[in-house]
Amino acid sequence: MFPSTLLFRYSRLAAAGLALTACARTATVVSSPAAPERDPRVGLKSGLHDAGEAISNLALLSTAKSPQGFAGVTNSDLAFSGKYAIQGNYNGFMVWDMTNPSRPSLVKSYLCPASQSDVSVYKNLLFVSSEGLGGRLDCGTQGVKDTVSSERIRGIRIFDATDMANPKYIGNVQTCRGSHTHTVVEDPKDKDNVYIYISGSAGVRSPRELPGCAGTNPDNDPNSALFRIEVIQVPLARPQDAKMVNSARIFEGLTAPARHADIMTAADSARMAARAAQAGPRPARPPAMRGGGPTQCHDITVYPSIGLAGGACGGYGLLLDISDVKNPIRIDAAADSNFAFWHSATFNNDGTKILFTDEWGGGSAPRCRSTDKPEWGANAIFSIVNRKLKFHSYYKIPAPQTNTENCVAHNGSLIPIPGRDIMVQGWYQGGISIFDWSNPDKPIEIAYHDRGPVSDSSLVSGGSWSVYWYNGTIVSSEIARGMDMFDMRPSQFVSQNEIDAAKTVRWTQLNAQGQPKISWPPSFALARAFVDQLERNKCLSAARIAAVRTALSGAERSNAAARQTTLTSLSTELAGEAAGSCDGKRVRMLSDAIRDLSIVS
Repeated sequence: MFPSTLLFRYSRLAAAGLALTACARTATVVSSPAAPERDPRVGLKSGLHDAGEAISNLALLSTAKSPQGFAGVTNSDLAFSGKYAIQGNYNGFMVWDMTNPSRPSLVKSYLCPASQSDVSVYKNLLFVSSEGLGGRLDCGTQGVKDTVSSERIRGIRIFDATDMANPKYIGNVQTCRGSHTHTVVEDPKDKDNVYIYISGSAGVRSPRELPGCAGTNPDNDPNSALFRIEVIQVPLARPQDAKMVNSARIFEGLTAPARHADIMTAADSARMAARAAQAGPRPARPPAMRGGGPTQCHDITVYPSIGLAGGACGGYGLLLDISDVKNPIRIDAAADSNFAFWHSATFNNDGTKILFTDEWGGGSAPRCRSTDKPEWGANAIFSIVNRKLKFHSYYKIPAPQTNTENCVAHNGSLIPIPGRDIMVQGWYQGGISIFDWSNPDKPIEIAYHDRGPVSDSSLVSGGSWSVYWYNGTIVSSEIARGMDMFDMRPSQFVSQNEIDAAKTVRWTQLNAQGQPKISWPPSFALARAFVDQLERNKCLSAARIAAVRTALSGAERSNAAARQTTLTSLSTELAGEAAGSCDGKRVRMLSDAIRDLSIVS
């Protein structure tokens, strides 16, 4: 483990031309501490399974190699159900038993090629995206040669995964632009169905292959497949009868956003072509229309408990109202000339902030070099004020990567540390980075893991496609190598009590693009986590911190009646002290945590 004092962050430069809806806004300039002389991630040895590694405030528990038939083929996104991690791959998907994160075991490798094979789960159902031209309805590996074919699948595959070791392919929904990604959405008012938002970014398929598909201007054809997302309804009693129930046109009125000078070199083009070839033929994207605004979303993250979604839609980040799940409505849009391609989104837990990623270079290019601007290929952090987006700052991994490492902001999720906004995120061959964005103006890295490039002579795709926290374990889908599992370690940034409190949060399933509201069961770890935070920000005196810790330890050792008396008294005392603290909100959170603990004790 490397000293955490070596951590640093980029300076955040002003964002030129940031626009929220129709208004131009100026980004805040954020200062940064001086950079260390050398970050341990710089200069790591190259290699596929023997690359050099740098790690800080994490422990690498295991690295599971992709099995035969999947090794050497791009690993994509992750979903979780019970003790299982489901990992997408351009050749299908794999199911891993992660009961012991130090020794995950392969339960099933399901050969069924399609790009990107992004995966999601809902109860006993498994959904898999298909977009490339080579995906077949019968899961065959021979591809589809004909331009128009009844054998092709472009849309969403549906599996019955009641038995995770033997998923059954039960149906599909074909869409006009395929499914690059998808998002499962639960409607609390509709217990009979679950819904899927389809983000298809390929060209529109021929109506001879799928009747009703049209790539014409929606002004002339209301059924155009452009400028919309598909909403799929899946009846839980008969999922094989899933169908499209709406084409939500959430892009109306958006014009072409200002962009930074992203000049693609011949080498960049060759790399993207090689990656596309792996997935099979893929139709070109249609030309810009109707003022040059986006015609599709790349990814949508929904937060049903607050009725909002974040749409990362090429040239814009959208804020959507999903209170009516079948009819999402755009309520705000942000454009930023520093962003090349709005890729994905993550809300903080209380829904007051949202983070968008910029996949500059499409994930196949080196965009984390010392010569690349820190606000390009980064995250943009917004607060949500009166259902409008307000920009604050950028975050990008601080360690420069090489010319042979594809690197840019990609998929991640919240880590459920109470009272803070902490996220783990994949950066392709930039590795994984954990950062605190509780202060939206000053995000700071607190942990990382990185490997050297797959090759030091040419760019070979690799690195973390996505990394998520699930029931105490950090799981990363490594494009070229397999799957990594990590445990978080205490540091000057995060205490063991905070980590222990995070581990009390347990889910039965998780799709990172369908954010659950995080709640913490009463525990001594939760109370102690808030005490540690108040000590860190010096908002309770040292004497009071010591007294609270002593009281908690005494209560934990006491019988039930004495414990309840001690905790009730301590909670009442702290509630009265909140107004005099520099962090009254956190003191009240501590008081509430102790009160809840007294009730269950």
